Amino acid sequence: MGRARATVVVLVGLGACAATAVMAREMVLTPTGTVSISDSPKEVMDQAWQIVFRDYLDTTGKYTPEQWRKLRRSVLSKSYSTPKDAYEGIRGMLSTLDDPYTRFLDPREFKEMQIDTSGELSGVGIQLSVDKETKELVVISPIEGSPASRAGVQPKDVIVSIDGKSTKGMSTEDAVKLIRGKAGTTVNLVLRRKGQNIDTPLTRELIEIHAVTHQVNKAPDGTRIGYIRLKQFSATATKDMRAAVRDLEAQGVQGYVLDLRSNPGGLLVASVEIARQWINEGIIVSTKTRDGIQDVKRATGQALTTKPMVVLVNEGSASASEILSGALQDNNRAVLVGQKTFGKGLVQSVRGLSDGSGMTVTIAKYLTPRNRDIHKHGINPDVPVKMTEQEVQRLRLEDIGTNRDSQYRVAESTLRKQLQAGAALDKAFQPGSANLPAALAKP
Repeated sequence: MGRARATVVVLVGLGACAATAVMAREMVLTPTGTVSISDSPKEVMDQAWQIVFRDYLDTTGKYTPEQWRKLRRSVLSKSYSTPKDAYEGIRGMLSTLDDPYTRFLDPREFKEMQIDTSGELSGVGIQLSVDKETKELVVISPIEGSPASRAGVQPKDVIVSIDGKSTKGMSTEDAVKLIRGKAGTTVNLVLRRKGQNIDTPLTRELIEIHAVTHQVNKAPDGTRIGYIRLKQFSATATKDMRAAVRDLEAQGVQGYVLDLRSNPGGLLVASVEIARQWINEGIIVSTKTRDGIQDVKRATGQALTTKPMVVLVNEGSASASEILSGALQDNNRAVLVGQKTFGKGLVQSVRGLSDGSGMTVTIAKYLTPRNRDIHKHGINPDVPVKMTEQEVQRLRLEDIGTNRDSQYRVAESTLRKQLQAGAALDKAFQPGSANLPAALAKP
């Protein structure tokens, strides 16, 4: 066997989210056996087999090392006259895992799988995933201000067809190829929502994504609230968040509402570094491989503010958003308001194979500081608030994070209660003053 260059990419987002790439060289080891793998197609097949054998984290119960060894003997005993034949063999091999996130990419698909961290893309602005139970193609969230968002596409919408082609059994990569296109051209999606099919024609355009927006909101009682909307965990998100907090601190805000609604995820490093801007001490997230806990990310005592905060989440808050919201909730740093999050806490790595093809493989899962499994359960809000479908349709882009936004109104009210409770405690407990006995008295 020769050496294979492997591109290792840690994925914590979904759809067209950002990722962190680490180049590495990797020797592909062949287990003892009598099957010849000297020809190139079989070599690539064995590389894919080895990656699963070494690193795969089974979350479906469909994998055992014994069955995987038996499968290797079976697939490598056959003849493959072309790379295409071998690719089909690899796809068949991976399909036995019943894991939609572990999949093979031929050289063209692998080249096209460029995970965008630049903040600009061309298309209709939909983040996609395959539902882990139904295997259907679903919307995680539309990108704010995109054609999909303006057309009323919602999280959890099922994409039934794309330009008349059924999406049954379709991968996210194949769907993206059909949806993506030149600005100005159109694509027609049929969406299923609550049992009804909705014909949704969309015009593609260039979409610019600004990761962070912020403003000072004044509550009816005059409370100055720092409102921050984080739309994705991009390469600039950490820097942008730091600038937003510092600006709001300079303007004298008394507390914060951090809006993670419809944020589909992105860079793991961004979610950890942003958590460190809010949490002074404690665990942020841990990574669990099949060998146990391998990595624990902690706060570093460098929080930018300790003022009270509320976090807004919904069904479109996924992956890196769930890491951040789970860390803030488990460390008692923030109150979560909104809806249960998407529930995607698996880690994939992207591996390049020797002939230019590649694959993604599930290698770990993320746990919150209290060891909650994000992938199975998502993150439940402390204060559940659901928007009606009519509200979602009525809410304009400029209404988000204002009094016209019903979930924001609850978040603001929750934050004001926190501030009032803190003020009452400060008034009752003043060391060295006559109020000390009152502060020590039992309620």
